[in-house]
Amino acid sequence: MDTNIYQRNRAIVIWLFVGVGMIIVQVLLGGITRLTGSGLSITEWKPILGAFPPMNEQAWQVAFEKYQQIAQYKYVNQHFTLQDFKHIFFWEWLHRDWGRLIGVVFLIPFVIFVWKRKISREMIAPMVILFLLGGLQAAIGWIMVKSGINDTDITVSHIRLAIHFIAALLLLVYALWFTLKLSVPVKEILQQPVLRNLNNWILVLLTLQLVYGAFMAGLDASLSASTWPDINGMMVPNMNSGEGFVHSITHNVMAIHFIHRGLAYLLTILVAIWFWKATGTPGDSLLHRIRFLPLLVVLLQVFLGVITVLNSKSEIPFYFALLHQFFGMLFLMVMVWTRFLVRK
Repeated sequence: MDTNIYQRNRAIVIWLFVGVGMIIVQVLLGGITRLTGSGLSITEWKPILGAFPPMNEQAWQVAFEKYQQIAQYKYVNQHFTLQDFKHIFFWEWLHRDWGRLIGVVFLIPFVIFVWKRKISREMIAPMVILFLLGGLQAAIGWIMVKSGINDTDITVSHIRLAIHFIAALLLLVYALWFTLKLSVPVKEILQQPVLRNLNNWILVLLTLQLVYGAFMAGLDASLSASTWPDINGMMVPNMNSGEGFVHSITHNVMAIHFIHRGLAYLLTILVAIWFWKATGTPGDSLLHRIRFLPLLVVLLQVFLGVITVLNSKSEIPFYFALLHQFFGMLFLMVMVWTRFLVRK
């Protein structure tokens, strides 16, 4: 009976996987918004009316005038024409509207599935949590943007950006885990305590690495040290901000570089060990068949990180940076998948 778990939940699983894919796109749109400096272009939050962009030139001019009141325009983009403003407005608007669309895609099928009694009682609580996480993510996003709409800040805080990013990944991981529970037969779950513990450590370090990736993005840190394997000629740069240890490791650009790179090396070593130990799993198991994925993805992720840094001269290379972010998400999803396959 268990081997038919996917067939029993086929419609729900497809729906949830579509949602997972849309969350991935949403995170990438957030990356584009950051890379294009578009995040502060829309100075208001209108949950319903905000779904539509300005519909005429007068409305566009009003939106542009509101943007002209904030520090980012005054100190960075004062050369912008209305056409320049429309460009950055588009990415922020698309980012917000894609989030609205995700809500619709989750809500309407959910109501239909409940009405048709395709959703069991055990599924309702996890799905409610999904909606709550989605709403929390939207709230965090607006709080982050609102904090940058003032006369002093030209960007949002990299700390708030990291919180927004990790909250999105939490939503992604939760949706993925729930989908796996509805689609993976119990016979594929292996009792591998060593692999499970190693997987846990990798996920902890990877979460920290993703936080530092957000710090790198929020501070445009790759522009400050576009060399590798050294950091501006030093293997261990000066990482003291002069304001204490915590401030140094969260605000000093060289410290963030050093930690982000060091975590990448450590994760690569741990994943290589995980791969070596996973070769001993049963040959007919799903885990054995996908054991190469974590190592492949982490190596590609490190490569893209190096390429991004080396090409960060006057500006951050758009496509390399976006691919680096995508493979970071992919790495997280693969490690969550492997962790699922060795869960208790």
